[in-house]
Amino acid sequence: MSAFFPVISSLNPAAPSVAAPKARPASVLATSAAKWDARLSHDPIHDNAYYGKCMIGGILSCGLTHTGITPLDVVKCNMQVNPAKYNGLLPGLKTIASEEGAGALFKGWAPTAIGYSAQGMCKFGFYEFFKDFYSSMAGEENAYKYRGAIYLAGSASAEFFADMALCPMEMVKVKVQTSPAGTFPVELGPAVAAMKANSAETRFPFGSLVPLWSRQIPYTMAKFFFFEKVVEAFYTYVFTEPKSSYPKSTQLGITFAS
Repeated sequence: MSAFFPVISSLNPAAPSVAAPKARPASVLATSAAKWDARLSHDPIHDNAYYGKCMIGGILSCGLTHTGITPLDVVKCNMQVNPAKYNGLLPGLKTIASEEGAGALFKGWAPTAIGYSAQGMCKFGFYEFFKDFYSSMAGEENAYKYRGAIYLAGSASAEFFADMALCPMEMVKVKVQTSPAGTFPVELGPAVAAMKANSAETRFPFGSLVPLWSRQIPYTMAKFFFFEKVVEAFYTYVFTEPKSSYPKSTQLGITFAS
């Protein structure tokens, strides 16, 4: 592991304006004289309950938001499949509603809700887990010095598994949303059954996994990397007292703003 970090040091050179991590309480440092555990260096400690809360947050932030914009997703997917017919957002909404009824704008909401809830659960929960895992492997000094690389590695690892959770429902969603009316089941159960019955053609359930990885992993790496950097900037230049000195509402506001 020690040979890994010098190679990628350029991803996150130590910034002189960012203070080094403060000394940890003796009760934390005493957990192991030989091996530092990143999970115990946080307040609150990153135990299973903490990871579980992150997973719940991921379900809410990804599942609800993606389901809420299902009409936009229906139009977007049809624009990609048939750009001549669906040549814009508003015209696409009108075309689908006039030809299939307003309810057609919500086609695929169920696989969207299930798939993106599963993805969000894994994305947010596993990111925190892998970030702590790689930090512990690196050791306390290197975990801070090369934290940018750890953000990238942790987010890539999390998204790798998150897309595996998403892929089957994403494939069902796209098929439901882009099939002409009457040619493919709209309800979740029959749609999944049809995908499985024609798996040689549809490549269900993981036929789209590699394209999903190629799209989502770079996006998630950038998202979490810059999120961490913005949070760090807030606590370095704006909220300059120790993070623990601010109320939870302020900390949540900083997280939301970032």
